[in-house]
Amino acid sequence: MKVPDIKLSNGNHVPVLGMGLWQSKDAEVFNKAFKLAIDAGYRHFDSAQVYDNEHLLGAAWKDCGIKREELFIVTKIWLKNFVYSQVGKSFEKSLANLQTDYVDLLLLHFPVTGLRRKAWQALEEIYESGRAKNIGVSNYTVKHLKEMKKYAKITPQINQVEMHVFLQQPDLVEYCRKEGIILEAYSPIAHAKDMTNETIQSIADKHGKTYAQIMIRWCIEQGFVVIPKSVTPKRIKENIAVFDFKLDKQDIDSLKKLDRDFRTCWSPVHVP
Repeated sequence: MKVPDIKLSNGNHVPVLGMGLWQSKDAEVFNKAFKLAIDAGYRHFDSAQVYDNEHLLGAAWKDCGIKREELFIVTKIWLKNFVYSQVGKSFEKSLANLQTDYVDLLLLHFPVTGLRRKAWQALEEIYESGRAKNIGVSNYTVKHLKEMKKYAKITPQINQVEMHVFLQQPDLVEYCRKEGIILEAYSPIAHAKDMTNETIQSIADKHGKTYAQIMIRWCIEQGFVVIPKSVTPKRIKENIAVFDFKLDKQDIDSLKKLDRDFRTCWSPVHVP
């Protein structure tokens, strides 16, 4: 099964669904999950320096038989590496760990006060060198994105944030759409912290899908890239089986009412 693409502002494309790799550090578990994901049709894999698994991803993709250009590999610069001189050095280590000479997407992991401007300039240089095909940010609010207009030569192609039916962030969505920034939803199932909502369950029953599949499909229909995380075989297969149905207007209207600004991860809202 081929996952559809979304076109980015620079003309490149990103698979609309990928596999989040947060907390996946055990080599045996990682390798089994990666192989199963490849067999299921995943080609987009989202890592980060702080996940401590770039080396596992590098070894796994090298061994999987898929050509590098058919994969979409993502990593993120960790907070301690935001100093301008450290961005490039840490990225070189990431490339070595990932066993590749470029990544498809490189992100700044969080809007670190006082350091994010210079860190972005370092990312722009990496982008211009061709070692990152696309660059973006993670956990940036409208305030942080507006600030970037003062110093960024390149507008981020992607802003990766926590996004799900319980955290819909309409102001951020509107701003990113206006600026041509694609939103990428992490924790699309809200870390399974609310899996008993009757509205979602009734929509799942109507379509013959699971509760989690409805949450993932909602993200896709909002125009987001979505990166659900799992190492469980059944869920890995389930999470990608969301392209054979669509939510109708009644579903969308019902799900819109579930927004309650419910965060399950770190919040950038109060970061100056």
